[in-house]
Parts: sequence; C-alpha cells; structure tokens
Amino acid sequence: MNQQNLPNATAVLVLGIVSIVGCCCYGIPGIIAGAIGLYLFNKDKALYLQNPDQYLNYNNLNTGRILSIIGISISLLYIITIVIFGFVFGWDALTDQELMQERLKDMQNQ
Repeated sequence: MNQQNLPNATAVLVLGIVSIVGCCCYGIPGIIAGAIGLYLFNKDKALYLQNPDQYLNYNNLNTGRILSIIGISISLLYIITIVIFGFVFGWDALTDQELMQERLKDMQNQ
C-alpha cells in the first residue's frame, strides 16, 4: 500500500509554533494561530481515523495540536494578566512607565 502524508500536518505544526511565538504580541495572534491549528487538526484527524494505515505523519499532526493548545493557554494567560494589571494599576499606567513606577511605589508604601 502506498502511504502518503496528511495534507495539513505541517501546517498544524507551523501554526502551533506560531501560536507560542504569537503570545508575545498581546496574545491575539497566538489565539488566532492556535485556533486555526486546532481546526486543521480536527479535519486531518478525521481523515486519519478513516484509514490509519494510509498516512505517515500523524506524529507531526499530534505535536502541532499540543503546541497549539500550549500557545492558546499562554496567550490567554497573557491577556488575563494584562487585564488584571489594567484594573489594579490603571489603564493609563500600562503605557506610561513613570506613572507605573509611581503607582508601584504608592502600593509599597501602603
């Protein structure tokens, strides 16, 4: 039997890596890339389950899924952290370093 690669396995792996790197850009690109990676994973997994002996690179597909989940998790944690800092220190302090230092000193003196 002639085995072939799953059509989106490499794309899922790349999107999983991009989702981890994308968490550094305020988390939004990480969530988008991870969600697309999981969608493509589900399509290829259904294809693989129909005939497992026909496909070679299920390990790449599964690794991409794991990376996508990690990327989405880190991105969500980053967004939650930004929101908490925004409520605690004020949204204007997130963009002004001097104001953030003043508010940190005020919190330490309390």
